[in-house]
Amino acid sequence: MINETDKSEIKNGLDKSSEEFIKNKRKHIETFSIIALFCLVAALLLYSFNQKIFGGLILIAGLIIGVIIARKSSVLNKNLQESLSGISSLNEKKDEVIKNFSHKIRGPLTSLVLIVDMIMDSDLKKEQKELIESFITTTNNMVTTVNELTMQSAGNMSYEHRKSIIFNLLSTIQNTIELYSLKDKVNLDFSLNKEEFNDFECLGDPILLNQIFLSLFNTIETSASEAAIKVTINLSKAKLTETESLISLTIQTDKSIVLIDTLAVEQSRTSQLISSGKGTFSQELGANSTVLTILLPYSNPVIEPKQNSASSKIIELIQKDKAHKELKEIKILLVEDNLINKNITLLTLKPLVSSIDTASNGKEALDMFGVSSYDLILMDIQMPVMNGLIAAEKIRALESTTNTHVPIIAITANAMIGDKEKCLSVGIDDYISKPFQPSLLVEKIKKYF
Repeated sequence: MINETDKSEIKNGLDKSSEEFIKNKRKHIETFSIIALFCLVAALLLYSFNQKIFGGLILIAGLIIGVIIARKSSVLNKNLQESLSGISSLNEKKDEVIKNFSHKIRGPLTSLVLIVDMIMDSDLKKEQKELIESFITTTNNMVTTVNELTMQSAGNMSYEHRKSIIFNLLSTIQNTIELYSLKDKVNLDFSLNKEEFNDFECLGDPILLNQIFLSLFNTIETSASEAAIKVTINLSKAKLTETESLISLTIQTDKSIVLIDTLAVEQSRTSQLISSGKGTFSQELGANSTVLTILLPYSNPVIEPKQNSASSKIIELIQKDKAHKELKEIKILLVEDNLINKNITLLTLKPLVSSIDTASNGKEALDMFGVSSYDLILMDIQMPVMNGLIAAEKIRALESTTNTHVPIIAITANAMIGDKEKCLSVGIDDYISKPFQPSLLVEKIKKYF
């Protein structure tokens, strides 16, 4: 049997190198197997020369070794599974730590970015301006570091069954490219092509799609030299039945790169991710190019028809009134629980917007929405009492009886992989991850007026 020393050796072996450890243990079992086989052959030879006593003893020794091998293999496999399970649990805890860190640091970073932007717009002396510019560089470096940490965490997340949500296929791929581009140095030139249709809505797990592309991008960039590698992504969607569609993703590079090692397909992370999504792939290597085609099945979302209890004339007047409003005339509801972020956002918007109400959580926002008329809502996501996702979902449920629609923009420190898709799936129209530049917020608001 494997004792506590052996168990400790298994753990240490996994910590150093899982593959090397498994290979060494396999060699030990193979050596014992050869000895056992030799004992059986020797026993047969001794029996043939009528040396039954010696032959019997060697046969018993061989059988004992065989039992030891079987037990060692069984216990080794059990402890290996337990160790791997522990490693998986540690990875999940690591992901949670990174997620919490990312959320906590993005709030203060937002304040720094917005404050610096306002200071730079004021009258400064040359020396002061140089000092502020140095501060901007440092802040931007911090933002880049947090973004890279987010991207690395996204690529290393465990693949597991997650709740299916409605997401936009095209938007998800674009988000992944944007996420990867947050790295300090990216040596990939992306091009995304799509079929000429608008039906990109799917029901499933967008995080899996994010992970597949991040894994591929990492593989491609590992092979990159000084010249940037062109990565062309072609996207198409074929409806198989009323409930299921087949997504076709073609990734082409202008350099011959093995994107998935077909000789070690079980060890390929990309291949494992595709398999976990019940997909298939094919790969063609050319002299100066590689074409990888991935087929993934997704469910078709069931869109329930909205109730139309308001007259078409009232709806038309509401939309017409909103379309003609200037930015200065609109009324905004800002939902933010962090007092500093709330005040700085107000300072940023007040010169542009005359009327801004505030709420500290989703419950307050919902109550205010029920008694006041707003042109736009800026919604934080992680808040006490009621988070922004639930609040947005309830607002959309209230609107379904009137067929009206108030744009909701999420301004959130939840910037991990899949967070944007979660926001969009509950009816939020747009998404800004903290930290952000004031110009980006103004640009997003102007989109709706």
